[in-house]
Amino acid sequence: MDWMMYVKVFFVGGLLCALGQLGLSLTRLTTARILVVYVTAGVILGGLGLYGPLADWAGAGATVPLTGFGYALSQGAKKAVQAHGLIGAFTGGITATAAGIAAAITFGYLFALLSKPRTKM
Repeated sequence: MDWMMYVKVFFVGGLLCALGQLGLSLTRLTTARILVVYVTAGVILGGLGLYGPLADWAGAGATVPLTGFGYALSQGAKKAVQAHGLIGAFTGGITATAAGIAAAITFGYLFALLSKPRTKM
């Protein structure tokens, strides 16, 4: 992997994060709404075939953020529809993202056990 890939990953990932921060700072959007917008945008752009070229070009800069999760959902659903018909639209996204969801739950649980939570004041 050449150094230019690192630049692309940093640029695209940073741009997506900056857009989310602008949404927080300049609008009344909450973090939860931005999460929904990003995942939905990834699903729509992935379904239309527009997110794939960005993911191929930018690698983890496009696949790690929330838009990448939406893209993975759309790709899983498309493949499952081809293999299983209409029922694949409901099962494919979850199957395609199951490992990431399981990892998030597992590591979240482990860190909850290891940390000492405090309320903010």
